[in-house]
Amino acid sequence: MTYETIKLQVDNGFAELTLNRPDSLNAFNTQMHGEVRDALDTVENDHTIRSLLLTGAGRAFCAGQDLGDRRVRGDAAPVDLGETLDTLYNPLVRRLRALPLPVVCAVNGVAAGAGANLALACDIVLAANSARFIQSFARIGLLPDSGGTWILPRLVGNARAAGLALTSEPLDAATAADWGLIYRAMDDAELMETARGMCTHFATQPTAGLAGIKKALQASWQNDLDTQLDLERDMQRELGRSDDYREGVAAFLEKRQPVFRGQ
Repeated sequence: MTYETIKLQVDNGFAELTLNRPDSLNAFNTQMHGEVRDALDTVENDHTIRSLLLTGAGRAFCAGQDLGDRRVRGDAAPVDLGETLDTLYNPLVRRLRALPLPVVCAVNGVAAGAGANLALACDIVLAANSARFIQSFARIGLLPDSGGTWILPRLVGNARAAGLALTSEPLDAATAADWGLIYRAMDDAELMETARGMCTHFATQPTAGLAGIKKALQASWQNDLDTQLDLERDMQRELGRSDDYREGVAAFLEKRQPVFRGQ
């Protein structure tokens, strides 16, 4: 399929999805939402794809919403931003969280507004040292959306979440890593090689097990201990019947590298 606002490449068992509107700092318009949705359909329906890398072209990861698409002109009726979230951003965040494979985000530059929270919806976030995370909503009279008000206090605590949201001050990648907002910050030149290497590694691992880890960790944010213990039991029972578990145990006992097939 030919795309205009994104690029999708599949190689070594993983898909690399690049937001590709560099002149607009990869800000989302309606067309980009549609193309990302189509690309994720491809990822979900191709069982040879066992991990996903999300990144941006040029000097930014994503500046959030293209405000030109949502500008109120003159005496026109206000734009329904709730509908925009309901039909575009919220389904995207939910889908990234629910994908049954690891999603790695390589933040190569500015991640602002919904772009920042889209990155934080991924399972593992790597960032170049030049990257900046900006909850820019307050600057235009809005609140953090795309899961921002939910994930920020859970990752960095209420005090830091409030500071980031109310001031819209940029947060550098090294501090984001120190605060636990992202997994790692690194030299710009190392970012893509590290991210691709991680996705290549995940593509050789027991995919159902990794999906189970992802699902259980997400559920733990709402569950009490007893509920989580029951969930672990039920998921472990299911994973224990998989071909990959059988292979993992056999390889361990035979002192060889396992060959996982994602089954």
